[in-house]
Parts: sequence; structure tokens; C-alpha cells
Amino acid sequence: MSDKNVLIIGGNGFIGSNLSRHLADLGWKVTSFDIAEPPMPDSRVEYIMGDFFDDNVLASVIKSKDIIYHALSTVNPGNSNQKYMMGYSRDFLQTIKLFDMLKEQDAKLIFLSSGGTVYGVQEQQPISENASARPINHYGNVKLCIENTLRVFDIQAKSKMMIARISNPYGPGQDHNKGVGFIDAVIRKTLAGEPVEVWGDGEIIRDYIYIADVCKMLGNLALYEGEETVFNVSSATGTSQNEIIEIVKQIDSNVSCVYKPGRSVDVRKIILDNSKIMSVSPVELMDIKDGIRSVYNYLKG
Repeated sequence: MSDKNVLIIGGNGFIGSNLSRHLADLGWKVTSFDIAEPPMPDSRVEYIMGDFFDDNVLASVIKSKDIIYHALSTVNPGNSNQKYMMGYSRDFLQTIKLFDMLKEQDAKLIFLSSGGTVYGVQEQQPISENASARPINHYGNVKLCIENTLRVFDIQAKSKMMIARISNPYGPGQDHNKGVGFIDAVIRKTLAGEPVEVWGDGEIIRDYIYIADVCKMLGNLALYEGEETVFNVSSATGTSQNEIIEIVKQIDSNVSCVYKPGRSVDVRKIILDNSKIMSVSPVELMDIKDGIRSVYNYLKG
């Protein structure tokens, strides 16, 4: 794989920047594409600054790339019900253009979707990739619209197109101020001596997965040559917000919380079945207590 050209669209983001470093560690030739220069560049990664929404720039940057990860989004789960037109008119339409540009290019595209929002409310837990997706917010629906369009292009195009439904990643480099990252919020607020805002009763359950494990799985997906298209990228373990708070309290007793009314955009419980991805990427997953301690030490030190 060291002779393959890998492009990460949205390479400055939380997942993109960690994935860039992981693939560079493997000796791959990595290009990160984003609107601005990263705050902490890696000398092994080539950085291209440009606008994903500029057709000419996008067509130029994907040329001659063998593997493309699409990790860019302009909306998040928290603001998508207010900024939904941005998601549909920009993210969705420009991604269709990307698929069209790749029709004649012999490349593999891995679209980073959202396992935390595309499924919506599900009785059966953990949720398999075969479950009927029923998103309850526009962030998840934009992702699902892109997924459905990808499937059609995957039939028509030379490119092999795949979907990675990532649950709730956490770890060094995340910033909850961008709309996601409860673990990051709890730790940063605690270190700053500020109360943590909890929307609801704290019993919302999510499938948290350490970012290094996500990167290993995404790297292994690039090597996958089978017929499967959709993969949950998850830990298959559910943890409530109150449990996260208690784990942080065991490390730092200064945690304080303010409970606020719940939000309509939040599904009560999401745990994803990871048996499919583990069959092609048998990663030894980070225990959440160890992962939270690692993030705490990183942010403190």
C-alpha cells in the first residue's frame, strides 16, 4: 500500500487529522485536503488548502488518487435542524458532484457517514447494518441521502464506493465546541472548573469508540476487497452520559453538572453491531475507562 496515493477530504477535522497520522504511520502516501492550513501539521503528510465546494479545485485534487476518504461536513447533529439547507444545498449536492467526477477514475472511496444518527430510534440493539435507517434529525438524513446516492454511483462507476457508519468517536484532538464530543466536553469543563451541561436526564446511551481504533478500522477498510459496502465502525458497547461523568469523577472529583431539558434531535439509545467490521478488521478495542483517562491526561498535560 505504500505506493498508493491516499486523499482525505476534510483532513483537518478530528477524524481526518488522526486518520492522516495513522496512515502516515503505516507508510502510506497521504494528502490532506481542507480549507485552511492545519494547526499542527505532520511533516509526513502533504497538505492542500482549497475549497471542497469549488468544482475545479475538487476535480484537480482527486486526480490520480487511489483511495479517497470523504470526512467533511458543514453541519453537526446539534445544529442541523436549524442549518439543514446548508447540509442539503452544499454537503449533499457537492458530494454528488464528487461521485460524478469519480465515475471514470479507478479509485476506492470511503464515505464517513454517521452511525449515531442515520439509524434513528431502533428497538433492536445493537443495531446491524441491515436495520431500516430512520434518522430523526437533518444531519443523519443528509448522511443517508448521500449514502443512497453513493449506492447508485457504485453500480455505474469504475470507483469502488463504501460507507463507514462511525458511532461516537472520542479522543485527543476532539473539540466539543464544534457540536459533538460529550467526553471531550466533560473533561474540558472539569479541568476549567466549569459545570457540564447535560441535555436531559443523563441516561442517553451512546456507542463510544476511541479514535485510534476508528483509524485502524478505516485503514483496514481501504484494504478490503469483498462485496460488502456498508460497515458500522463502533465498539458495540453502550455507555450513558451519567456513566461517563462517573468515570471522569474517579479521575477528577471536581466534576459538576447542570441538567437541562432534553433535545428533540437526540435519540435515546444507540449501540451498533460491529461484527462485520471486526471480521475484516479484528482490532483490540480500547476500554472506555482507559480511553477517558488517556484523553484526560492529554488535555491536562
